[in-house]
Amino acid sequence: MREVFVIGVGQVPVNSAPDALVANLGAQAVRLALADAGAEPSQVEALYVGNMLSGILAQQKQLGSLIVDYAGLGGIEGVAVDAACAAGGAAMRLGYQHIASGMADVVVICGAEVMANAPNSTVTRALATATDWQLEGSRGESFVSLNATLMRAYMERHGVTPEAFAPFAINAHRNALGNPNALLHKDVDVQRYLDSRVIAAPLRLFDISPICNGAAAVVLASRDVARAASRSHRPTVQLVASAAFTDAPALSRRADPLRLVAIENSTRAALKQAGIGHEQVDFFELHDAYTIMSVLSLEAAGFAAPGTGTRLGLEKQIGVGGELPIATMGGLKARGHPVGATGVYQMVESYSQLAGVAGDNQLREPEHALVQNIGGIASTVVTHVMRRVA
Repeated sequence: MREVFVIGVGQVPVNSAPDALVANLGAQAVRLALADAGAEPSQVEALYVGNMLSGILAQQKQLGSLIVDYAGLGGIEGVAVDAACAAGGAAMRLGYQHIASGMADVVVICGAEVMANAPNSTVTRALATATDWQLEGSRGESFVSLNATLMRAYMERHGVTPEAFAPFAINAHRNALGNPNALLHKDVDVQRYLDSRVIAAPLRLFDISPICNGAAAVVLASRDVARAASRSHRPTVQLVASAAFTDAPALSRRADPLRLVAIENSTRAALKQAGIGHEQVDFFELHDAYTIMSVLSLEAAGFAAPGTGTRLGLEKQIGVGGELPIATMGGLKARGHPVGATGVYQMVESYSQLAGVAGDNQLREPEHALVQNIGGIASTVVTHVMRRVA
């Protein structure tokens, strides 16, 4: 397999505009990424688009060819990928495979989603199509209710109080203050967290990521193209591992709902492919759609033993200056969670950290990023490792 490099990234600010169009946002992100890479549209050989809801909320499918058209990419291969909230990560994995296999030298991955064009109740029902509809969605379950179930079970099993989850929301919101592309720029403390409205007990407002719009893009290239595009002022970033695993979408079909097996397997495989251990991971861009998912992800990924994930927040290890920074640009919780685009935003932000252009949130000389995008309740998990190589 050939080496794969990130040579350019682009993102539009996450927003809640009711009149946004997914093709316009996606094309804008692609053009920004190509400009950042110093690449011409004629160099691009394929476009992979991560999206979940456009066909439901806007009656618009065919986003591959649509964004190829709007971005002026000249009729190349364009494919839309749907893996629920992991669609962006899945599109990235396809792009990685395309370069690694030798089928192309330059590929663009775009995540694009418009959710603010519909009532919240409609969006909630649309998101529930990522459940096992027969067993969950059709019976009134939503991802709010399912994550509330997980959080309640975790608190009961491990004797954890609501305050234990507050640091994960506080950290995300603090980091979003330094990210001009984040949706939410508001400081949160423990009291504000505890005073926030209960949405589905024990889930509070600050446990949940917001509904929003967004688009981000990444340009991947082979070594030869990356060498030609390299800039002396910016480190070279390589995509060194890609892994994907699944689990039953329905919680009722799992032996232990609090054990996220697909995260365990995906993380283990990605770290093995990258040839690194947990101690070499400098930051972890996890999928913090809900604070309970932050805790369960840290445990399943091997950074904390079962029942101890909340302690990472209490010991102040997850901040920008901590031992394992997470959500370094605000995460899903505060940057926003435009579902099909989220996995690509994660890659853009991780690249920015490794390339040393993360602004106010810049980590100190990170070398390895672990980036994890999740669909459903960890029923699809795509994990990548990025490395600063020069």
